[in-house]
Amino acid sequence: MQVSKLDDGFAIRLPDSLVEELGLKEGDEVGVYRLPARDTDPDMEERRKKALRIIDSLAWQFPPDFKFNREEANER
Repeated sequence: MQVSKLDDGFAIRLPDSLVEELGLKEGDEVGVYRLPARDTDPDMEERRKKALRIIDSLAWQFPPDFKFNREEANER
């Protein structure tokens, strides 16, 4: 999200999709909270390893002609 300087402070520009999802309208008040950085979560690495073990245990097989398309996977 982009922070812009105003005459008497700052403003944060929210994407339309978030505004719609939250049902916000002009004049609404919102709170801003600072969350700890992700790398300060000591359990994150263990959760990542557990998720990878679960994925490995599923032993998914792709068709022989499967080709990964990064651009297609990242389309929104």
